[in-house]
Amino acid sequence: MAMKKKIKEKTKEKKKAEEDDENEEDLEEDGATEEELGENISNAEEEVKKLKDVLLGGEDVGSKIIIKGSKPISALKKGDKVNVDGKEYEVDAHYVLINHGKTKEMTIEIFDPKTDKDFQLRYFFDQVETSMEFYALEEIIYVRRPVQKVEW
Repeated sequence: MAMKKKIKEKTKEKKKAEEDDENEEDLEEDGATEEELGENISNAEEEVKKLKDVLLGGEDVGSKIIIKGSKPISALKKGDKVNVDGKEYEVDAHYVLINHGKTKEMTIEIFDPKTDKDFQLRYFFDQVETSMEFYALEEIIYVRRPVQKVEW
């Protein structure tokens, strides 16, 4: 019985040693040491932080927005005027972006008639005051921008 235990322990140790050797071989094949891999990981983490800043505009965008409407937000349609932080935009479209079942994520596509730049106001139809977000089209993606006041 004691002999079987020793044999099992030795086989486990051999398997573990073989796995460690394989891992070292993989590192050698890639040409990277553990130190280099650690540096690559921290570089990747820094890149992710930079991309997050770019996508979120590098600013705190989660603040409370003041919303003043002359009619229900659901009544906004193409051609209506919307003021975002005192700048006037024109509504291009108003539609359901994503239907989440019990709630709908809505989008109001707006543009600046002077510069023809595109923007979006996104919100959940049952939580307009707490969910409103403002996005600007940068190249090919919409980037979230800070906003304090929205009026229509």
